[in-house]
Amino acid sequence: MTDNMRWIALLAIVSLSCGVSAEKKPAEQPNILLIMADDMGFSDIGCYGGEIRTPNIDRLSREGIRFTRFYNNAWCSPTRASLLTGLYPQQVGMAGLAWPKTGPAGPEQGYLNDRCVTLAEVLKEAGYYTAMSGKWHLGEHRPYWPTDRGFDNYFGLISGAVNYFDITKDKTPATVRTMALNDQRYYPPKEGFYMTDAITTYAGKILSAQKNAATPFFLYVAYTAPHWPLHALPEDIARYEGKYESGWDSLRIQRYRRLRELGIISDATPLSPRDSGVTAWSDLPAKTRKEMAHKMAVYAAQVDRMDQGIGQILDQLDASGKAENTIVIFLADNGGCAEGGPQGLDHRKNGIPPGGEDSYMSYGQSWANASNTPFRQFKKDLLEGGISTPLIVRWPRGIRPERYGQVMEQMGHVTDIMPTLCAAAGARYPTQYKGREVLPVEGENLLPAIAKGTVQPHQPVCWSLNDERAVITGKHKLISAGKNAPWELYDLEKDRTESNDRAASSPLQAKDMQQHWENWAQHVGIR
Repeated sequence: MTDNMRWIALLAIVSLSCGVSAEKKPAEQPNILLIMADDMGFSDIGCYGGEIRTPNIDRLSREGIRFTRFYNNAWCSPTRASLLTGLYPQQVGMAGLAWPKTGPAGPEQGYLNDRCVTLAEVLKEAGYYTAMSGKWHLGEHRPYWPTDRGFDNYFGLISGAVNYFDITKDKTPATVRTMALNDQRYYPPKEGFYMTDAITTYAGKILSAQKNAATPFFLYVAYTAPHWPLHALPEDIARYEGKYESGWDSLRIQRYRRLRELGIISDATPLSPRDSGVTAWSDLPAKTRKEMAHKMAVYAAQVDRMDQGIGQILDQLDASGKAENTIVIFLADNGGCAEGGPQGLDHRKNGIPPGGEDSYMSYGQSWANASNTPFRQFKKDLLEGGISTPLIVRWPRGIRPERYGQVMEQMGHVTDIMPTLCAAAGARYPTQYKGREVLPVEGENLLPAIAKGTVQPHQPVCWSLNDERAVITGKHKLISAGKNAPWELYDLEKDRTESNDRAASSPLQAKDMQQHWENWAQHVGIR
């Protein structure tokens, strides 16, 4: 395809908005492959400063663009809700985790409500075949499964994180996790099953089946990796044994240097101090250092296996002949997970080292502090370590080759994925769907920034999670760590690691931003 042809096609797409009628669809709608990692830190992958082997994700970055300021909602279900609806989680009933709740409808009802539409529903109306492989976590029971919300085909985990080898061996005997194939429960085999590989395999089958299809496809691949429990295949673990014996303090410094070299953070950005709850590596007993180094090796193996799966999916996409006009997006649902405290949790307490199906551990706060280099805090926190995610976009037909590998300081939020993909597909975001009113999309169309490479202003973005509150307007961020905690103000342009609170020196700025957050809270139904 010549550059002239590329730009004629691209201009036709970029001129569309989410509200434009379906009759103005581009001549050849792009396929869409949306990939999400679970509980992965900002700097875990190679193209964001990590030492873990991720050649396939890195390939996406070399053949596409990377964002440095893209945000999620700091927790599994709230992020997935915004990703698929373009709305804030409070608006769609997912302000907390998905659970089989029976109480009244509201911001934390635990399943997607009927005031929203999903990407699958919108793209299906625009002529797309829609499929999903992986973790849903947006409703435990029918009629709140993927096939109830626009996906033609589905395979994966309806519930949250689970034993990778045997879903019946969960963290407690009373815990029941659900997998599904389309609209029926799925019971994986007792032998030879590994969740990451199963998700990859089904995604590959979808792409293989679409090879000769005339309709475009939307495929959402939501890995459970590297969410705990620490379960990995022996050959993957072996690749990292001994690699982390220098500890988390050394690892943070190494990652910080690479982040600067890659241009992901500026030279002016300091490395945040070691988290206050984390012990210096050198102060740990030798036995503890050995045990913790092995935990990180298993975690790295989980990321590695996910990357291998992404490589298989990309190979399948290449084999289909459809890679040229396929938008591939990769991101994570929240920052590294500190659950379990400094040295992690051990649900089984049976003395079995992490890795196999009879263990059930997390890598803990100390390694999560390294995963989120250079930022502070973790999953479920609204400081940068909780809400910052890598975002990689590859689209050969829509991004010119001279921009491959570009690092963009464009701000974005998971609510932006809906309007951006609507614009690319020429899909109409509805005001009504199947006879019910639908809330207007909250996110922004980032397609012009993706296509042209120019940073565009972004409207303010707000968060509310577990009594924490935050708002970003331009380069400033206002955050409160709890219902009665004071507001803190940071200049993210100069202080991305949030070390210099400016609330006292800039009271008017803080007051204006607090008022914006309060107006937003009323808008989305927070009492």
